[in-house]
Amino acid sequence: MTTVTTSRARTPRALDWRLRFAVLSLIWGFSFLLIKVGTDGYAPFQVTLGRLFFGTAVLAAAMTVKRERLPRGARTWGHLFVAALLLNALPFSLFAYSELTIPSTLAGICNATSPLWGMALSLVALSEDRPSRVRVAGLGIGFLGVLTVLGAWQGFDGLDARGTAMALLASLSYPIGWIYVRRTLAGTGHSHLSLTGAQLLVATVQLAFVTPLFTAFPTRFPLAPLLAVAALGALGTGLAVLIQYGLVAEVGPTTGQMVTYFIPVIATAAGVTLLGETLTWSTPVGAAIVLAGAALTQARPRRRGREDRARVTEAEQVGATGTEPTATESTEATVVETPSTTTPKDRTPQAPPAPPCTPNQNQNPNPSATASPRPLSKL
Repeated sequence: MTTVTTSRARTPRALDWRLRFAVLSLIWGFSFLLIKVGTDGYAPFQVTLGRLFFGTAVLAAAMTVKRERLPRGARTWGHLFVAALLLNALPFSLFAYSELTIPSTLAGICNATSPLWGMALSLVALSEDRPSRVRVAGLGIGFLGVLTVLGAWQGFDGLDARGTAMALLASLSYPIGWIYVRRTLAGTGHSHLSLTGAQLLVATVQLAFVTPLFTAFPTRFPLAPLLAVAALGALGTGLAVLIQYGLVAEVGPTTGQMVTYFIPVIATAAGVTLLGETLTWSTPVGAAIVLAGAALTQARPRRRGREDRARVTEAEQVGATGTEPTATESTEATVVETPSTTTPKDRTPQAPPAPPCTPNQNQNPNPSATASPRPLSKL
């Protein structure tokens, strides 16, 4: 008798999701420091253009490896033009301009207000998103934290109003973009990577047209700011998107979006220790209040009791009739496991369920491909 031995190829295991979570937090937390260093040698529009260029190059390489193609259709590209403006070109430029006059620590804290703006806008723009009392309370607490950071009781003394307003407008641009994407690009059938790469490509083209109109070509290329811009794009805009996409696919959007709450902490630590920025007591206290409010705005009510029993009953009926349940649109995918009603003899092997396709604001690797208004990149 001849025995045949088969060898199974060992597939490389991905890094533990906790390690990738920490790397993603560090990359996005240090982005504000890199913006500050970049603007020391180049104009804000040039920093944004370089950031988008290097970020697009990373995603183009990933698309080549995975043999992904750019999406087709004039309508899709028209929506991508608006999404690229709201989620990339505009907020990136506003953050770069804001850090000419405000510290990177303040810019990082202003970025954490995106969930607050998103909550406020959802009350008007998303009729299906009915907030609970807890989420409304979180909205109020969050904006109280913003006033604490800005030192409202001191009349905003010593604060550059223009730079702070730009940073807050940048954080507001993200949820506006998410809502637009949710209404126009969700469910187009294109992959996350394809839409993200196309969106960054469009944003790069937008900045390539705008930058020469407002800035002159640099006469010198200082090395440290140039390296900061390259790292900002390749890591903070390119690699971070790929990391977050895999993270959300593995542990789900709820855990994936928690990275948002570490960004201002890391941005503050980096600005104080590496750039020597000053820190008053109101900044960390206000930041903690902002993060607490943002966390409350993301809270979802737990549905128990009758609704759970109704789902179980419906699932049992599905198992008995052998029909598939109708998928419903929700913010987070829910998988309900039900016992089979067939005997072991009649049971047939079933394919495992596919993982939900779900990226901050803060955070969703590509909001263009999901029905939930999550951030493509918080930064």
